[in-house]
Amino acid sequence: MTDLVFRDLKGMDEFRKAEQLQRDVWGAGDKEDPADLMMVVQHEGGLCAGAFRGDRLLGYVFGFPTVTPGVQHSHRLAVHEDARGLGLGLRLKWYQRDWCRARGIRHVRWTYDPLRLPNASLNIARLGAGASTYLPDYYGAMEGINKGAASDRLLADWHLDSPRVTAAAANRPLPLPQHPALEVEIPADFGAILLRDPAEAQRLREANRAALTTAFAAGLKIVGFDPERRVYVLT
Repeated sequence: MTDLVFRDLKGMDEFRKAEQLQRDVWGAGDKEDPADLMMVVQHEGGLCAGAFRGDRLLGYVFGFPTVTPGVQHSHRLAVHEDARGLGLGLRLKWYQRDWCRARGIRHVRWTYDPLRLPNASLNIARLGAGASTYLPDYYGAMEGINKGAASDRLLADWHLDSPRVTAAAANRPLPLPQHPALEVEIPADFGAILLRDPAEAQRLREANRAALTTAFAAGLKIVGFDPERRVYVLT
């Protein structure tokens, strides 16, 4: 992995590579963010950075300022199938943290599918983010790999200087609460269920929605995730 370079994108050719990478990752029909939009957002203070091997773009992260000063919304994170297992998603997020902190940004938030195990493991267990906001059918009907069930999302809150994130950045283990108020289990492979049995995927979606919205309404928050048992931990 010593031949990998992490840096901001530059030039329209690289933004077009990021556009193609989205098609490769999310599948036909899922609308990608266009190259010219990413270029303009970067020019106006957003982040568009990639992991390169030579001139090939293997992964990228795209974020932009929000209405709240000091808060960035991280809209896309993608890693090409050929580069899975290299830890690029994690390394791109640490690049994003350094980039944001250098510019006075201390809070990054993004949405993700709460039923997809790799995302929960990365966002909560490895990056130290938390969540307390559930967004039902956030994007409406979707195509590509998300086709077949409501597009519910969790809003991850990543406080860049929090003790959990600081520990995660130092590659220290993040302990789980010994006496959580609630644990919510997710399937091992929601994507496979979605392809095989959309009705079952929708049933799982609705059950997860009910559990988390009820918990959040009661004042609970996701403070950890156990990848081995596939459970969100709430206090």
